[in-house]
Amino acid sequence: MTNKISQDNPRAWRNPWVIGWVTLVAVVLLVNIVMISLAITTNPGLVSEDYYERGRNYEKTVTTKIAARHALAWSISADFPTSPVMNNNEKYRFTVVDKQGVPVSNGQVTASIYRPSDVNADFKVEMSEIVPGVYSGDINFPLKGRWEITVALKRGDDVYDFTRRVNVVTE
Repeated sequence: MTNKISQDNPRAWRNPWVIGWVTLVAVVLLVNIVMISLAITTNPGLVSEDYYERGRNYEKTVTTKIAARHALAWSISADFPTSPVMNNNEKYRFTVVDKQGVPVSNGQVTASIYRPSDVNADFKVEMSEIVPGVYSGDINFPLKGRWEITVALKRGDDVYDFTRRVNVVTE
């Protein structure tokens, strides 16, 4: 009768409460080991080297950027594919006009393509002006999933940038 699992059993390893608590602790430890190993072996994503300084200056940076954008008063119309396909050259085009509606031409345009989950997949594409105020470039995404495209147009001392997110699919 002493081998029976029961609350009345004086042997601790035959008491269901002891067995339950030991099992619960073992499950919690196992889950923690799995989570720690996943945190160590997987990629942490985008991490800035100067994150503290950037965080402290964030409000000033955003305020300055918004003021500069309002002073320029450029208007952008982006023509980006809605569902780009992996390993396929896709045409990305956008139009820029100033506050009088005159095309903003002779600018240098760079598209910085970021993959939030893997910094090693990031790349840049130079875009060219095809007609005054219209810039275009081919982008080929090597991996499927979420990507962030930041296009920066620089003309003289004026800089205007905008960001769009795309979800790259397989065919």
